Amino acid sequence: MLSYEESLKILKETKALIDGHFILSSGLHSPKYVQCAQLLSKPKKASQICNSLAEKIKSSFEDFDLILSPAMGGIIIGYDIGRILNKETIFSERIEGKFQLRRNFSIKKNNKVLIVEDVITTGKSSLECSKLVNSAGAKIIGYACIIDRSKGTTDIKEKIVSQIQLDIPTYTKDNLPKNLSSIEAIKPGSRNL
Repeated sequence: MLSYEESLKILKETKALIDGHFILSSGLHSPKYVQCAQLLSKPKKASQICNSLAEKIKSSFEDFDLILSPAMGGIIIGYDIGRILNKETIFSERIEGKFQLRRNFSIKKNNKVLIVEDVITTGKSSLECSKLVNSAGAKIIGYACIIDRSKGTTDIKEKIVSQIQLDIPTYTKDNLPKNLSSIEAIKPGSRNL
């Protein structure tokens, strides 16, 4: 298993964790930005992270039947964790703003489901996925992600297993620290397009 320091080094090397002044999809400002797509574009580094996360999942959850990931961020990670652990893996997609299963994907009644994604911050995507699990009469055994930024502030009740936990400060536009206000802000997120 990779240590915190080894994981952090990989995230920085792959530019999955960058420094600057960023406006997040929430509208808050941050001195750091997480873009797991950068990690996933480097398969050797990504496989190190996913193999380590898979080990943590194996030691944290007894057994499960299915991995469900939210599109876009969770698809590659969910697939790789499923490949490593030999588990069926499906993903949900937003249709008219709401997660749904397409492509003949289904969740069977009483399936034990692990929800896997790239980053958990507010837990919004994960919780939307959990609605699909609950409506199928299946059971959520927990959540897994590469980066947990939630600081325990989500409405997620089940266990979250992450490769790394990051405490990244956020600020309102009116409450920026001096070092941040002197840097031009950029909007890098996918929801800001």
